[in-house]
Amino acid sequence: MINLITSQWQPLLMGLWNTIFCSVIALIGSLIIGTFFALLEISSHRVVRIIGNVYVEVFRNIPLLVIAMGFFLIVPMYIAKINGFTAGTIGLTLYTSSFIAETVRAGINSVEGGQLEGALANGMTYSQAMRYIILPQAFKVVIPPLGNQFINLVKNSSVLAFVAGFDLMYQGNLIANDTLETMPTYFIVGVLYLIITLPLSYYMRYLEKN
Repeated sequence: MINLITSQWQPLLMGLWNTIFCSVIALIGSLIIGTFFALLEISSHRVVRIIGNVYVEVFRNIPLLVIAMGFFLIVPMYIAKINGFTAGTIGLTLYTSSFIAETVRAGINSVEGGQLEGALANGMTYSQAMRYIILPQAFKVVIPPLGNQFINLVKNSSVLAFVAGFDLMYQGNLIANDTLETMPTYFIVGVLYLIITLPLSYYMRYLEKN
């Protein structure tokens, strides 16, 4: 196994970097998009609510691999040329955002309704009340499920392996095929995933306690 690491450290490091880069982009993007559609889902306007609900239901109920493959195959054919990394990252972002939207919506609904009314009565706009009063409380409530979604996002980034995204799993597959060292290769890949997810897990626990 040591020989495998020393001989293949460059592709493994490249895969690790691509996995981290993809995860960070998807994490930020899915949090922003998910929060936006959570707000649409609780809107007082029926059409806006329907748009939010349709988005969430569509992306939540289509397998991630299908979404990623759709961007990888269909978008370059009809819209614009994108590589596997971009296609996989977009797919991962949209897929995760649908789950985050439901999580954030539940957090918003858990905040006492009178707080929004009080903020509006004191001269705040709806967006100001959401930004400064409701959303901070909602996010504090949903830290544990959000943390689970972020950890799942990192693990789900392995979907890039199916669209030539040069992520950790993709590089692991290449190394396993080239060296025929299947078990040691995937053991190393698993350890590298743990290196990413464990600190994230402990950090989310820290935020939950504080």
